[in-house]
Amino acid sequence: MHKAEEPKMRLFVFHHSGGSHLAYRGWSSGFPAHWDVQIPDAPGRGPRDRRPALSDAGALLDHFLHELDTRLTGHYAFFGHSMGGLVAYELTRRLLDTGRTPPLWLGISARGTLHPDGDPVRRHLLTDAELRHELATMGGTPSEVMDHDELWELFEPTIRADLRMSETWRTPPLTAPLPVPLSVFGGTRDQVAPPHRLDGWAETSEHFLGQHLFDGGHFYFQDHLPEVARQIQDDVRRALLTTRAPSATPR
Repeated sequence: MHKAEEPKMRLFVFHHSGGSHLAYRGWSSGFPAHWDVQIPDAPGRGPRDRRPALSDAGALLDHFLHELDTRLTGHYAFFGHSMGGLVAYELTRRLLDTGRTPPLWLGISARGTLHPDGDPVRRHLLTDAELRHELATMGGTPSEVMDHDELWELFEPTIRADLRMSETWRTPPLTAPLPVPLSVFGGTRDQVAPPHRLDGWAETSEHFLGQHLFDGGHFYFQDHLPEVARQIQDDVRRALLTTRAPSATPR
């Protein structure tokens, strides 16, 4: 017997605060050919993007819903890292609230459970020196950006705007767990979103697929991309089985 061909899958990867698709450009190579890995940028990424960075959460969601509109069909999934995890989660809620087809799987990475009043940490209020030190400790931001004043002045407004949005994002409590299968990813040594801050995500989905921890800090995936990609593929397959289960039940 021939193995059933897997359906084509579109995976949207949402980047972290101050980041862009460049930090995830190697991701496509970790997935099968029938996976279409897309890394959409928020506005204001780099010197060639003349659009101002958004500091309003609702405006950012509107931006992605408009930009991705026709691609949010068929078999697709969301994976978001740090601020991107917040974006992926809130986009899923927005799609469900408006009666649109949600992603078949949601992956939250290095983002603590959301609080109705926002994140108690306020990195966006740090001085330039403090923020540069904090970002250097977290990793993920090229060292040349922090080491050169001219580059820092170029990227700092976007980084600070993203942090402000991420840390002051207010979200209404769920009235019921999401019907979308959800997995959580993180680093064992992450000081920004330590493992214990990831625990609450289990309550946000009817089909929680587990917490996956990898050795490393906030940007753990930089050293474990093959393993992370395999875990995403495994969880998406499990999510597909979950969504197909009702129709497969004998009557």
